[in-house]
Amino acid sequence: MTATDVDTANMTTSTPIEVRHLIGDQWKAASDGATFESRDPHDGALLATVARGTADDGAAAIDVARKAFDDGPWPQMPPKERAKILHAVADAVDDHREELAQMETRDGGKTITQSLHAEIPRVAHNFRFFADYVAMAANEAYPDGDLLSYVLYPPAGVVSAISPWNAPLMLATWKIAPALAFGNTAVLKPAPQTPLTANRFAEIALEAGLPAGVLNVVHGFGGEAVAGPLTSDPRVDRITFTGSSATGVKILQAAAANHTPVSAEMGGKSANIVFADADLDIAVPMSIRAIFGGNGQVCLSGSRLLVQNSIRDEFLERFADEARKLTVGDPKDPGTFMGPLIEQRHLDKVHGYVELAQEEGGKIITGGERLRDADHAGGFYYPPTVIAGLTNESRTAREEIFGPVETVLGFGTEEEALRITNDSPYGLAGMLFTQNLNRAHRMAARWKAGTVWINTFFERDLRLPFGGEGISGLGREGGQYSRDFFTEPRAVTIRLRH
Repeated sequence: MTATDVDTANMTTSTPIEVRHLIGDQWKAASDGATFESRDPHDGALLATVARGTADDGAAAIDVARKAFDDGPWPQMPPKERAKILHAVADAVDDHREELAQMETRDGGKTITQSLHAEIPRVAHNFRFFADYVAMAANEAYPDGDLLSYVLYPPAGVVSAISPWNAPLMLATWKIAPALAFGNTAVLKPAPQTPLTANRFAEIALEAGLPAGVLNVVHGFGGEAVAGPLTSDPRVDRITFTGSSATGVKILQAAAANHTPVSAEMGGKSANIVFADADLDIAVPMSIRAIFGGNGQVCLSGSRLLVQNSIRDEFLERFADEARKLTVGDPKDPGTFMGPLIEQRHLDKVHGYVELAQEEGGKIITGGERLRDADHAGGFYYPPTVIAGLTNESRTAREEIFGPVETVLGFGTEEEALRITNDSPYGLAGMLFTQNLNRAHRMAARWKAGTVWINTFFERDLRLPFGGEGISGLGREGGQYSRDFFTEPRAVTIRLRH
């Protein structure tokens, strides 16, 4: 039995597919037979019926992952041997890049340009990076006279990975790749809005030689359903989550009963600061990308745009003009910059914040209404929207909208910019545009954020820590930080006899 009842390479057709759980090497329906639908946010076309997981399904996947860890060869396999398999998985992703990109674009509305040239290549890179990192990572040793102390990094055990819908396969493999590379087994629950690439990837990984039971995939929803056991079962040793801050709190509460370590990357309301000395030929297009890229549905987006008062009018005019030029439409068209939002409920939320902004005294510079013309009426389309006239105390400027909506604030001095920036419960990321190197260093040192980009945006070195402060997250992943989380560091001390 395969992951679906048709060849998933035919996702460009209108034939819906059937998606099942992967538990061990078996593709299974939900234990009670229930399903849910996955639809194209561009036109509402039915893409798939998906197994709607139950608590029994989640427990069954943990059973298999536990057995694969306790009795299987994967945890004891030398890192170089695991690396060979993970490199084979990465090679297989490259071989199926077009198929996976088309599937990602249809399921989530991500533009084909981004899927094909950024996100699916990053999936393969996640596996190659962590396969090589584990194989080459140094361990500490501390000789002290007749004592020799050193550190071991055995795998933690069974990992629950709960991934979001805005970058489905890339963020799922940001969790799976290090978990598997360090010798763990995993149960992945992708977001119910975007289940397709997770299953196709799992099928590809098995074909590439990943042992059965090392990676399991269950579909469905949170609460007491399939996600319940993934966050509360004592046989789970690590939980890694990306999603909203509210959901993250629930996961932390469920994990607390078993003292299960959690790594959580949650929401953001990141500041993007443009000083008067910035090169606007860099700052304007980067700021456009920072809020409208990914259809505006990016946790790292620079959704609070702070512009120094002396250039605010000039910058705002250029920024709004560029926003109006962005092509919003069918994400399968390579010329499209922004596709649809993920679903009706989310579109309603985004527009609700735009209406709130006007109640709070904000002025809509561009956008602000759902696109309903013939080219957009069948999908969840919202235009790039720019709002001025608010303060940092307004809800629109403080709460995460997670859509293509930019709030523009002014500031006078460096200290004022930093005060506004850090006056937020979030602390995920930040952007700074200036030609003053001393200022850049001063600001970065005092910025309450897990990542600060200077004169750029969204550049990632996977060795760096990734995560957030405040309600933006708990813990860090990437490079050695992933090793610390996905292993149980163990100190060993030996007295040597001469």
